[in-house]
Amino acid sequence: MTDNGSCYRSKASPRPAAISASSMPGQGGKAERFIQTALREWAYAIAYPTSNHRAAELPVWLHRYNWHPPHSSLNSKPPISCLALTGDNLLRLHN
Repeated sequence: MTDNGSCYRSKASPRPAAISASSMPGQGGKAERFIQTALREWAYAIAYPTSNHRAAELPVWLHRYNWHPPHSSLNSKPPISCLALTGDNLLRLHN
């Protein structure tokens, strides 16, 4: 369905890409950047023996990605700092 063949185009409604691009400008780039980073730093960073090993590493990588690296646009704070978590929030309990 990605070839935009005439048999896949609806005359009744606008194309889905047109809807998502106009309703959420700027979000596509952020998602694409996250996917590139995940592929580079998690999925293909090392040679995993099995897909199960790769899947088991995902929560570990997501934790590091969200909690630890400083981000220049956040005054060198990690991305999780944007949530303004309180001391009694379970997300605050991490390694």
